[in-house]
Amino acid sequence: PAPVKPPDGGWGWIVLLGCFVITGFSYAFPKAVSVYFKELMKDFHVGYSDTAWISSIMLAMLYGTGPVCSIMVNQFGCRPVMLIGGLLASSGMILASFTTNIIELYLTAGVLTGLGMALNFQPSLIMLGTYFDKRRPLANGLAAAGSPVFLSALSPLGQVLLEKFGWRGGFLIMGGLLLNCCTCGAVMRPLEMGMKRKMEKVQDKYEAKEMLPMGGKRGKKLLDFSIFSNRGFVIYTISKFILVLGLFVPPILLVNYAKDTGVPDTEAAFLLSIIGFIDIFARPACGMVAGLKWVRPHVAYLFSFAMLFNGLTDICSARASNYTGLVIFCVFFGISYGMVGALQFEVLMAIVGSQKFSSAIGLVLLIEAVAVLIGPPSAGK
Repeated sequence: PAPVKPPDGGWGWIVLLGCFVITGFSYAFPKAVSVYFKELMKDFHVGYSDTAWISSIMLAMLYGTGPVCSIMVNQFGCRPVMLIGGLLASSGMILASFTTNIIELYLTAGVLTGLGMALNFQPSLIMLGTYFDKRRPLANGLAAAGSPVFLSALSPLGQVLLEKFGWRGGFLIMGGLLLNCCTCGAVMRPLEMGMKRKMEKVQDKYEAKEMLPMGGKRGKKLLDFSIFSNRGFVIYTISKFILVLGLFVPPILLVNYAKDTGVPDTEAAFLLSIIGFIDIFARPACGMVAGLKWVRPHVAYLFSFAMLFNGLTDICSARASNYTGLVIFCVFFGISYGMVGALQFEVLMAIVGSQKFSSAIGLVLLIEAVAVLIGPPSAGK
């Protein structure tokens, strides 16, 4: 059947809500876990860089398994992949609560949970792109707001769980929370379901063929490498690689840095909440601005400004020598970080188009995975 026109609403708002939750867990979880690092350093007798690897591996799995996700989505569809991802993410954190050394933590909380979140994150963005067209900048901005909302909630929650149940109990409860990803996967209804009744018989045959491993897939590329001939895509990929080297360093190391300068534990954890709170408003606002008629054709320039603003914020943070200075840094970092988060996938979709977006996002995330993996531990050193 011919592809269905994006409804720009209707069930799309439920898909947007699911994408909001998935984005929240995917981006906020690796940073919120940093609340437990101080206890992990004591229990396992390791340093800053060793614990930073947990978040880095988690994020590297989120990014590095991009092509695998693209292939699985093209083969099986978004919904089954997301359901499996939710189960993997949850089981990773549950198993992490029983670990006895840092290597086991890398494998469970890092690899397994990271892979689970990757299998949720990418399909949710693809589904969002199929449900929205005219309102896509706003939808991307609202979905991206899941990251700061969850960061604002998960960081203080992590601190409370740490104080009441220890890091093992906290990991176990966090694993239970990640099962919500399965619910989000369940609402990702394919658009073809909404076609006219006279198409139902044809549709049933079509879906039966799609469910077979080889059926109806012979002519379809599982991963489209032709997008590398697009100059805009190459420039985007290089710029994102450089950006991501430093983008996640402040959220991951900020809490420990504040604790080391004498800031009480609860106030140090609150710094992530400040970033998250500012970010909550920055992302939808930036999405609305990007959707304006006179801005949307030039959205790449707005994204360039956001990246420059984020870099300058980090440079200026070197002057933050007390808690007030750190709070001011968090406010400006939250704004710039939110702008980057709201625009990154909108710009990519504008460059490659919705048809090649599945392959493009997979390849971009794979390249960024290298930067994510080496950035925070290098900063830790």
